[in-house]
Order: sequence, then structure tokens, then C-alpha cells
Amino acid sequence: MSDDFGDPLYRPAVGMMLINGNNKVFVGQRCDTRSPAWQMPQGGIGPHEDTDQAMLRELQEEIGTRKVEIIVKSKTWYKYDLPESLAGRLWNGRFKGQQQIWYALRFRGQDEDINIHTYHPEFCAWKWVEKEELLDLIIPFKRDLYSRVLHDLWPYVLEGRSH
Repeated sequence: MSDDFGDPLYRPAVGMMLINGNNKVFVGQRCDTRSPAWQMPQGGIGPHEDTDQAMLRELQEEIGTRKVEIIVKSKTWYKYDLPESLAGRLWNGRFKGQQQIWYALRFRGQDEDINIHTYHPEFCAWKWVEKEELLDLIIPFKRDLYSRVLHDLWPYVLEGRSH
């Protein structure tokens, strides 16, 4: 495996900022919570996967499509800590949070290609939102991470070419 997963206290994962032709960002509402909890697709990296493989698998598992083009892949890992109420329950308490490689992806399909009714659904609703709306929708413990991802990756979205 070519990726260095770094800190063992953080679960290695990928995050995907999926952007449509109008530069709107995909968000999904998590099914496993009573409160409105919106997020961009993300997920863990399997034992024999690199980050690109994990990104494509997670997209298929969470939104039912891989019709994307990579705009840019982050060069650094982004970390977030789980709230204590979740840290003991998720992943058998092994991790205090996640460290993620993030992707800005151009969606190359149609809205009909997105299917959140997958084998293990994570999202019960989805929508495209303006970049400026994103941070207000996101669950509070991920806002700082999302702010850093937007700051670092959005300029590549505006350039309109892949890196």
C-alpha cells in the first residue's frame, strides 16, 4: 500500500466534495440520527485499498455512482475528533476520530444517476447546495474540517481543470 496512514488514534478515511456543473456541492442527510445531520460522502479505507480505490468504492456504496472526475486530491490528511458521546460507540471505541484524504470531484452524471437507496443506506435525503450554505448545514464537530477543506480545495474547482 502506497499511502501512509499516520496516526493510529485516527481511523484512515476518505472524504469527497462532489460538485455538479453549477458548482453546487452534494450533501446527504444521515439516516442514523434524529437531528438533521448533513455531510459530504466519506468513509473508511479498507485493508488492501489505496485512497483512490476507497474513494470510488465509498461513492458507489453511499450514492450509487462513480460518474466522477478528480479535480484535485488533498496532499495532506485532515483530522477531526468525534464528540465523546460517539467516540466510545463508533468503531468499537478504537479511534478518537478520523484522518481523511479529501477529493474535489466533478460529477459527470445526471441527478438520476445518484441512488442513496443502496445496500447499507447512509443517507435518507440528498441535495445540491451552494458552497456558502455548506458549513451551516454540517454537524458542528465537522465544521472546522469542512472549512479547511473548502479553503484548500475550492480554488481548484474554480480553475476548472484537474490536478
